[in-house]
Amino acid sequence: MGVLMSRRQTVERVQKVSLAVSAFKDGLREQPSTRRRAEAGTARQGTLEQEVQEGEEEVLAGPSQPEESSASKAAWERLRDGRGVEPEEFDRANRFTPPAFIRPKRELHDDEPLDISLEQREQILNDEMCEICEVWTAESLFPCRICHRVYHDGCLRRMGYLQKDSAVEVTETAHTETGWSCYYCDNLNLLLTEEEMYSLMETLRNCKIIPESCLTLDDFLHYKHQVHKQQFERTMPEAQEEQAALQFHALDPDKKGHIEWQDFLSHESIQLLQKIRPQNALLRLLTPKERERARTAFLALDQDNDGFIGEGECRQARHSWFRKHQKEMQSCNVSISHVGPISEGSPASSRNGKSPEKILPATKQEETRSIDWPGFLRENVAYILAARPNSAALHLQPLA
Repeated sequence: MGVLMSRRQTVERVQKVSLAVSAFKDGLREQPSTRRRAEAGTARQGTLEQEVQEGEEEVLAGPSQPEESSASKAAWERLRDGRGVEPEEFDRANRFTPPAFIRPKRELHDDEPLDISLEQREQILNDEMCEICEVWTAESLFPCRICHRVYHDGCLRRMGYLQKDSAVEVTETAHTETGWSCYYCDNLNLLLTEEEMYSLMETLRNCKIIPESCLTLDDFLHYKHQVHKQQFERTMPEAQEEQAALQFHALDPDKKGHIEWQDFLSHESIQLLQKIRPQNALLRLLTPKERERARTAFLALDQDNDGFIGEGECRQARHSWFRKHQKEMQSCNVSISHVGPISEGSPASSRNGKSPEKILPATKQEETRSIDWPGFLRENVAYILAARPNSAALHLQPLA
């Protein structure tokens, strides 16, 4: 359904169809007007017009695929429209109509520098009414930890966004510091514009990725090799292959041997955003809640209050809070508000003392470069966005 051809390919296909129609019309004018030839011409015209119509439909539908099943077409449509996976077993009888999602558009000023103050704290206000039914029922509403929206658990079920074990997870985490991301914020693919989404879909099609399917390590590495070869016209280096393997294991925290489609899609979406958009444009995607948590993170790291932190501390922040591993955070008994490197007074540090493995790398980095608040935001904005999904998977593996 989506227009997945490049503009040049589309123009060439339309030109071919137009030339065929023009040539046929010119041939009709040169033919004698006998009844037999007229009938033959009429039959031929019908055949050619049918071919032209099929050609035009093919242009609108995108590149031809070998007998794509209806289920696969529906999956591509859901991907294009940002609707996510719709399980077949879901009971649609009492279902609410999903809201129409309009992909964001880039603004002219998106690339301009953005001033986010460290000292001026932001007031966080949630909506008072459920996003779905627009009814106020006070404490029974579940707030999103990323945006201002709130929801009833019953409305989420009727929308198909809350099923089986996820209902327990929302109930347990929505009102905690860890929090719960709503179905808008949980899907990083919804951050892509229409043009960016078409670009991603074309890449997935060219690499023969089946939507809504799980990927093994071999599938993931094969895909990464194909993307690298298409982009740079050379084989992917061994170091990048090792990094891709680390990313796969980060997307498979439960060691199931495969990564779920939604985790793969979120990873590819944040990767595309990093490649296409400058850091200033990414900073504009942050919500007030995310900016406030980033302030808390930086102030916790800046223990001497001089407005700077070491590069090692900034690096450790990426490996800890921004990756949002809920189970790991709870097992360490460390609050999500205590972000960054483990200080001497934290519960975790009293267990191991001053560990050389953890302190030495940070010390070396601190000697080389200091990072201020704007630099901290720019360098971590992609990891802040990658921490939005509820999944325990690490959607953006920090570089070592």
